[in-house]
Amino acid sequence: MTRPNVVLIHCHDLGTYLGCYGRSVDTPNIDRLAEEGVRFDRHFVTAPQCSPSRSSLFTGRHPHQNGMLGLAHGDWEIHPDERLLPELLGEAGYETHLFGLQHVTEYPGRLGYDERHAETPLTESAQPAVHETARAQNVAERVSSVLENGEYEPPFFASVGFFELHRVEEDGGFGFEADRYDAPDPDEVDPLEFLPDEPGIRADIAGLEGMLGALDDGVGTILSALEAAGVDDETLVVFTTEHGLAMPRAKGCCFDPGIEAALLMRYPDRLEAGRVVDDLVSNVDVFSTLLAFADAPSPDDGRIAGRSFASLLDDDLGGTEYDPRDRIFAGMTWHDRYNPVRAIRTDRWKYVRNFWHLPEVYLTTDIYCSEAGKAVREDYYGRQRPYEELYDLEADPLERRNLLDGEATHGTERADVADSAPADETDHESVRDRLRDELLEWMHETNDPLLEGPVLPSDWEEIHLEMGDDRR
Repeated sequence: MTRPNVVLIHCHDLGTYLGCYGRSVDTPNIDRLAEEGVRFDRHFVTAPQCSPSRSSLFTGRHPHQNGMLGLAHGDWEIHPDERLLPELLGEAGYETHLFGLQHVTEYPGRLGYDERHAETPLTESAQPAVHETARAQNVAERVSSVLENGEYEPPFFASVGFFELHRVEEDGGFGFEADRYDAPDPDEVDPLEFLPDEPGIRADIAGLEGMLGALDDGVGTILSALEAAGVDDETLVVFTTEHGLAMPRAKGCCFDPGIEAALLMRYPDRLEAGRVVDDLVSNVDVFSTLLAFADAPSPDDGRIAGRSFASLLDDDLGGTEYDPRDRIFAGMTWHDRYNPVRAIRTDRWKYVRNFWHLPEVYLTTDIYCSEAGKAVREDYYGRQRPYEELYDLEADPLERRNLLDGEATHGTERADVADSAPADETDHESVRDRLRDELLEWMHETNDPLLEGPVLPSDWEEIHLEMGDDRR
């Protein structure tokens, strides 16, 4: 089998906010990928935050396995013995290129790329520069230039990271630079079904839609460049994101809007155009899947948590037989503060275990200081998150009613949404017990440090040394 070039396009904070996923937005270039390739309708990520989720994409392991328990610029790092996707593809004969953001490590040299294009160090002080060099227009033009000038050797792997749709600090808060991106009128956008229809939230939706237009244009530039270079038919293009929208009840939360993410794959003449895959898929599975397409060996040390779904897409791909999932796992540990959560999701049920006393809906700093955050946070002030949550996703797809406490969550009501989920005769405690056992079994199998107690911050020793405390 001829090995394809692989172009992995990824962005910030998108979820499934695309026309091809049923949103009333104009994303013709990304939608074209869905029309000409495969769209995954139930693709979930391992963490509703950037670096940990990306670490699963690039290692095939959960964040608590590979060490990425928080953000890369927050001093968390992938363990030194982890094998990363570009490194493995390089060993298999691929020329590897990094364009734009990566947000997996402060030491990009360890990622194993042959070429790193227009890269900026990933440090707190360098973040504004990272924002600019990783804008979709800048990154797409650099990719186009490399393709146009033939600055590559096939087969090649290109990781293409766009900054959009990440919030930025502006006017004392965090927004989406509506003026820069020519955002639509807030009155013209559709509200989000999981949030109240408030002016501040509409303003944020309009802003992110402005960014979305730039993101789609960037994808279009790359697709056109592949075609102009004559390599589009021999290139597997993958488009995805790391978690949901930077909005309340999405980013930073294990509700579906936080962990459900777009995943599109196009490989002309090999993947069926317009196919929709409804199987449960995790982004921890993409690692092994791409290695299978590249005919590159996967680490055989038994540590890989993901499972390849390549044979689901292409019968001619050998190796691991497709093993469909009946559940996915997600969670987070650190972001801008300690937020230890683990979750299991099946076709029908979602069980969430919270290991710390925090407000019912976690808001990262950028969301808390946003218009959307201001519009909803009073509804959650003073409400402690329950230790256990159970949602019936068939009866209650918006996850508004925790079946273990019987109260509907606040702040999510919409006039066109029923006040409560329909009741049934299910023994919810039995469902809870089963999912709790499965979650704990997975935590034991993956050596989750939460089983040993609170997880210390990555700079714990440094903090104590600064305080004159030599305790370890």
